Amino acid sequence: MEKNKKVLIAMSGGVDSSVAAALLKSEGYECAGVTMKLYENEINDAPALKTCCSADDVYDARSVAAGLDIPYYVFNFKDDFSKQVIDRFVCAYENGMTPNPCIDCNRYMKFEKLHLKAETLGYDYVATGHYARVEYDEGSGRYLLKKGLDANKDQSYVLYCMTQKQLAHTKFPLGEYTKDKIRMLALEYGFINAKKRDSQDICFVPDGDYAGFIKRYTGKDYEKGNFVSRDGEVLGEHKGIIYYTIGQRKGLGLSLKEPAYVCEKRLDTNQVVLGRNEDLYEKSLVACDFNWIAYDRPKGEIRVAAKTRYSQTEAPARAKALDGGMVEVIFDEPVRAVTKGQAVVLYDGDVVVGGGRIV
Repeated sequence: MEKNKKVLIAMSGGVDSSVAAALLKSEGYECAGVTMKLYENEINDAPALKTCCSADDVYDARSVAAGLDIPYYVFNFKDDFSKQVIDRFVCAYENGMTPNPCIDCNRYMKFEKLHLKAETLGYDYVATGHYARVEYDEGSGRYLLKKGLDANKDQSYVLYCMTQKQLAHTKFPLGEYTKDKIRMLALEYGFINAKKRDSQDICFVPDGDYAGFIKRYTGKDYEKGNFVSRDGEVLGEHKGIIYYTIGQRKGLGLSLKEPAYVCEKRLDTNQVVLGRNEDLYEKSLVACDFNWIAYDRPKGEIRVAAKTRYSQTEAPARAKALDGGMVEVIFDEPVRAVTKGQAVVLYDGDVVVGGGRIV
């Protein structure tokens, strides 16, 4: 362990970040916990639902910090979160994309805003409860982002935006553990939140009703339009572009002869295109704002395993860097429901090569 190194631990009130704090303290680091206040729960219009940023979450995090005898703070980042995460989320949906706000939260809040705060306060590292690993590679002189050892909990996909400086000053204590082991440790530590369930939905949309949240947040009504077939036949009326995402089958409100899936959203004509399941498969994609981690921008084509959604299995592919920070990914076999706004993350074994936003 590095002697007298100080770590600022992002504590959500959940079991993962709580055990992360305990592990780092047991290793001899000088620790402090912090909960980021990101938004007011009233914007959910769903006070009965359990969300992060609630008074209960702050209480749980404060209780764990007190039990560990480490300082605890609450930082108000609401304005930054609204601008960098919620506004981007809303804008993406309004422009026909399906975003992953957890990636933006990691990019702009935990590993930018919180890192800057930690640096200002004299901390050497920021730590989180993510299931991922950071290793320094002597050969390349670079910090590598690697998958967590628990394949069912690996969260490297949502961390692809991290820079070399951020990786050098980040700790992921849970990367070597399974979730079951973390639960067991929480019980052994006697944490108040040891049996607390994991959050599944987007933190600021705990009921999963993205369109309803967007309407409340913007105060807008979104224009209805037509469902059309791939041949242009009108199949019915949709509620508004923001209600649908690529690959969606349920909630269309149509009675058709065979199952129909959302294949495309046409902003210029306000149409939602429906097709068969086989129409959802794509052979290639282009991503923008690409962040290379394992090495600098490659000059030629590289072999990778590519993942286009958090819960998706990786697919073998070739990747090629284009001009302007763009990357083309060509799959060996077509991949289902490649969606604008989601991330494509490239892997070489358990190492994250890099990632970008699908356009």
